[in-house]
Amino acid sequence: MSELMLEKAMNFSDLVEVKGNDKAFLTTKTRPEFEKINHSGHISLVDLFCGAGGITLGILEAAASLGKKVNVELAVDIDEKALNVYIDNFPAANAIHSDVLSIFESDISSPLNTHEKKLQKTISNLDFLVGGPPCQGHSDLNNFSRRKDHKNALYFVMARAAKIFRPNFVIIENVPGAKHDKNNVFLNTANELKDIGYNVSFETINLFDIGVPQKRKRLILIASKANLVNINEIIELYKTQPKSVHWAIQDLMQLDSQDTLMDMPSKPSKDNLKRIDYLFENNIYDLPNEQRPPCHQKGNHTYKSIYGRLHWDEPSQTITSGFYSMCMGRYVHPQLPRTLTAHEAARLQFFPDYFSFAEAKTRTSLATIIGNAVPPKLSFVLVHGILRLLNRGECK
Repeated sequence: MSELMLEKAMNFSDLVEVKGNDKAFLTTKTRPEFEKINHSGHISLVDLFCGAGGITLGILEAAASLGKKVNVELAVDIDEKALNVYIDNFPAANAIHSDVLSIFESDISSPLNTHEKKLQKTISNLDFLVGGPPCQGHSDLNNFSRRKDHKNALYFVMARAAKIFRPNFVIIENVPGAKHDKNNVFLNTANELKDIGYNVSFETINLFDIGVPQKRKRLILIASKANLVNINEIIELYKTQPKSVHWAIQDLMQLDSQDTLMDMPSKPSKDNLKRIDYLFENNIYDLPNEQRPPCHQKGNHTYKSIYGRLHWDEPSQTITSGFYSMCMGRYVHPQLPRTLTAHEAARLQFFPDYFSFAEAKTRTSLATIIGNAVPPKLSFVLVHGILRLLNRGECK
């Protein structure tokens, strides 16, 4: 048994859960003063495609638990509304509203442009380069473009940025379908990272294995200037019993309110209200075909969860930007005749109550920002694991 696995066996929750207690973390309403933490060192971070900041948040929490402070040298996103949420939560970060392709070249071999030269001078000794390139073109939940989306080429920006900054570690997060892109964008990016001297590993993991209360598979790539990082070993180290919907949101039932956007349920159509009532009147979780719209009654549809009701004692299905609508997935509350609120969806995405979504001014923007976010527990586990290995000299 490795030293870390022995430590896990002796002190399970302190090692694998945020602040030693995932539920206490999620229900914390006061933001930690990361900027004032007494630290034994700094970690530098560049977060491309940062969105609302799920990856950044997980890294800040991982670093803080080990007595380290994070300097966000650069955070970039093209979605201004999501970036406003990011800035609200990480005011000390150097956050830029921009298309990454207006900053970085996508061809790893082309000469540095003006922006890249400036960034290379100002950002040195970078520890972590992280990013989740837009996944709409890869996701099996997307019926429109599947794996032909031109956005897939944004993967190459991660390799380009790695060549410019030479970080100690590169972490790329995406949906599993990215590995099967018709243009081999994922594998080509991995090879580009290898060509510039990185040891590259990648694995598909299900986030419920590390305590995120939803079934959410993600493809993780870690490139290291040091030894190869064994992703499965880190996941095994932080593996915990699956967390249920009840565990995540039961305490929010009394907040079923019209007062705040975060806790305001959506209003279903008359037809969908009848469908919700049918689920509860018959105490079922899957809506029968005859109760579905005609377009969902034909053939052997593969989306059984659509119009479904969540199970209290299981993780939720993957949270997407459609969580307000039962026609977008299994998003009906287990005990209340409505779909999820934004607050509940954020909890299922592992965002703590102290994380502010106040800059999302409409239900549409709130749903998009939460649904597209990366659960912070993922980056917490990956970076916490890497830092512990570094501390023990197992990742040189």
